[in-house]
Amino acid sequence: MDTLIFHNGRIIPLREARLSPGQMGLLMGWGVFTTLRVYEGKAFAFDRHWARMAHDAARLGMSLGYEQAAVRQSVSELAAANHRPEGMARVSFVKNHGGLWAEPGDSPETDLLIFTRQLVAWPAVHRLKLQPHALYSATRLAGAKMLSWVQNAGLLEKAHADGFDDVLLLNENGHLAECTSANIFLIREDRVLTPPLASGCLPGVTRDVLREVVPQAGFGFSEQNLTPDDLSSASEVFISSTTREVAAVGSIDTQWRFDAPGKITKTLERSFKDHVRAYLKSN
Repeated sequence: MDTLIFHNGRIIPLREARLSPGQMGLLMGWGVFTTLRVYEGKAFAFDRHWARMAHDAARLGMSLGYEQAAVRQSVSELAAANHRPEGMARVSFVKNHGGLWAEPGDSPETDLLIFTRQLVAWPAVHRLKLQPHALYSATRLAGAKMLSWVQNAGLLEKAHADGFDDVLLLNENGHLAECTSANIFLIREDRVLTPPLASGCLPGVTRDVLREVVPQAGFGFSEQNLTPDDLSSASEVFISSTTREVAAVGSIDTQWRFDAPGKITKTLERSFKDHVRAYLKSN
């Protein structure tokens, strides 16, 4: 993490940041967050990230308490202050009030925290581990990007210890859902397939962009329920996330292996980068 952070309207040194020990969001993981890609000092696809955070905050019964334009500007200002024109930013809204241990006083309803840092060094080709019964799609908060992220973080930590790069999560119906921090895509012939939001997967911002980019690149696109059996008929597999963009998958467990990066994956990787360049020109 970079040495300066944004906290409730101010850019301050990380060591000076303070949260109340009785804060509801800190004790319960009650809050929402997003990870943004910073290109040329600009927060890519910020409107999409904001829309998702606002939607998830409403589901959690909390208010963001800040204006969209002001938060977007704050991301750019923090990136500039940290000399981070290329990198990533994390924006978190942490619920402050409520609970038995709340601190008395006039603290804001929600704490806003923004961090920046250099990009994660992801591998060129990913190795995934299949994890059954890892996600319950019928829960009220399925697909929400909440501060309560210990399940995914724990699975990812265990995967790294076992020599994998990420975990492919199955829901209670045995359907493919997502990775711990990425969406999953299968390629069959000239068609790109991905699980629907009903699977419990996160509505990823890069996933959302790819829903537009894939047809523009000349390929079919479908959201449909997928099972591990569908991996056997896939010619290529890739994952998407803010920090990885479009990333090839070379293997899943020891049972499935794929040409990686495959021809279509490489085409979509280029098409996504073209989309980013067009976005930067127009914003």
